[in-house]
Amino acid sequence: MKKPVQINTPFITLGQLLKEEAIISSGGQAKWFLQEYDVLVNEELDDRRGRKLYPGDTIVIADNGEFVIQSQSTETTD
Repeated sequence: MKKPVQINTPFITLGQLLKEEAIISSGGQAKWFLQEYDVLVNEELDDRRGRKLYPGDTIVIADNGEFVIQSQSTETTD
């Protein structure tokens, strides 16, 4: 099952996603992580930490799970 990642901006970068999901602890680790692990964005291999991810994009990170980008709605479920 894909974990939803809510964003309230038009896009998030792949490096930001890695940090937001606690896969890496700092932005500086993104370049190394992307060289060591396979990351699929919309079923295509991608290793660019600056890759822009938009609502509807799916990301599969080896050994870390599957994610889907969703636009944060104005309604809250809290």
